[in-house]
Amino acid sequence: MTKKSLFNRNLASRCSGFVAWCAARLPALMVLVCLLVVLPQSASARLAGPQEGWTPGESTRDLAAVRASGQLRVLVNQSRHSSGEVRGESIGVEYRRLRAFEQYLNRTARDGREVRLKLIPLPKEQLLSALLRGEGDLVAPGELLPVRRGMAVRASAPLQRDVPLVVVARQGNRRYQRLEQLAGRSLALPAGSAARDALLRINAGLKTPIVADWQDPSLAVEDVLELVHAGILPMTAVELPIAERWAKVLPKLRIDRHLQLTKKGDMSWYVQRAAPNLRASVDRFLRDYRAPADQDAAFLRVYRRLYKVHYPLGRLERQRLERVRPTLMQHARGQSLDWLLLAALAFKESTLNPAARGAGGATGLLQITPAAARSVGVANAATLEGNVQAGAKYLAMIRRRYFASAQFNERERMAFVLAAYNLGPQRVQRLRAEARRRGLNPNQWFFQVERLAAERFGMGVVSYVSSVNKYHLAFARERYRLEP
Repeated sequence: MTKKSLFNRNLASRCSGFVAWCAARLPALMVLVCLLVVLPQSASARLAGPQEGWTPGESTRDLAAVRASGQLRVLVNQSRHSSGEVRGESIGVEYRRLRAFEQYLNRTARDGREVRLKLIPLPKEQLLSALLRGEGDLVAPGELLPVRRGMAVRASAPLQRDVPLVVVARQGNRRYQRLEQLAGRSLALPAGSAARDALLRINAGLKTPIVADWQDPSLAVEDVLELVHAGILPMTAVELPIAERWAKVLPKLRIDRHLQLTKKGDMSWYVQRAAPNLRASVDRFLRDYRAPADQDAAFLRVYRRLYKVHYPLGRLERQRLERVRPTLMQHARGQSLDWLLLAALAFKESTLNPAARGAGGATGLLQITPAAARSVGVANAATLEGNVQAGAKYLAMIRRRYFASAQFNERERMAFVLAAYNLGPQRVQRLRAEARRRGLNPNQWFFQVERLAAERFGMGVVSYVSSVNKYHLAFARERYRLEP
């Protein structure tokens, strides 16, 4: 018997004995806890990021190495709030500050060599791990960023001090006077939210916890706020400056400033511990930096006129959905699609109105043109039956012809299909090719390829895919009520 097999046999023996001891003495729920304690975690279950005792390697770059390379690699939060750009105009809060830092580095260069920024968008919860792996030199999250104890990173001088995390709800919803009144209620939170640790502290003093309702990874903080604004989600918790910024373009939001989960966090940039000169340069820049008065001009101009999702589950909307549900289910099933995705597309295209007429000859529930219908063998898209059949077959054709690869997860696959439905498959394929050339993930629409779509075509297609995705998620939350 090998040492490995002997170890596994001994481990199994110890586990079974320990579990038996737990079962004899503890409630059933605690048996599960015992199992989690004694069984080794699979690789996929372990926390991402550097191991304990991690030390910087050759990939750590201080200011001299950055200047020598001519490039400062900035890991940015991929959300549109933090780092978005539309047709050459910045809408992200970090974008202009980072460009000003680039100019500062070039003004203070002794040898005249210029440094250029390379922005690397990542999910917020992956930023620090990527920094420690040497994939970037600087982290600019645009939000509060929790740092685990022992991580070899250093925060810059604060961009904003003592930023509170506040509850945000929709106007007209019930008002709560104290956090304790939220016990048993849920807060919708985007992945990576700084509210996690604050909720743990608050819940330690409550008999019934406040529930953290973690949202789909395709939703950033601005998307969750939009869903609260529409009444699809009840409330969330975000940094006060973020809530105030988005309330300017989402006027039905209500900021409950008195309901603060925490007020001790500072918004900062981050560098590796082994890059003290870069940190010192950042701090000198931030000491004198003042945001321009028109910093949010492009943001306000873009978002005030942009389509915003509506509540899709009101009484009238449910009645409309019920009338077309059998047709949606039939043709979705025939093309291996989720019927609620078709419902979400129909709500965005026509608010579930089979008689809707659009531009360019688009018609019906899914606003498909006669030419597109004929391309999938449907002669008459003017009837409800023909319209849904044509739309479902057209989506399936795009999926089969362009996005069938196993490299896509299903939500990203359908996001690309929706983008192609709106923009045209060839344009989307060209965007993916450009994403690959620029170091973005060509198989991820949300926050990756969509960045290039916003740069090239504006926010139209980005908003379109995002809205259908939000309606799909909203319907999916009520699937058990919507299906017979």
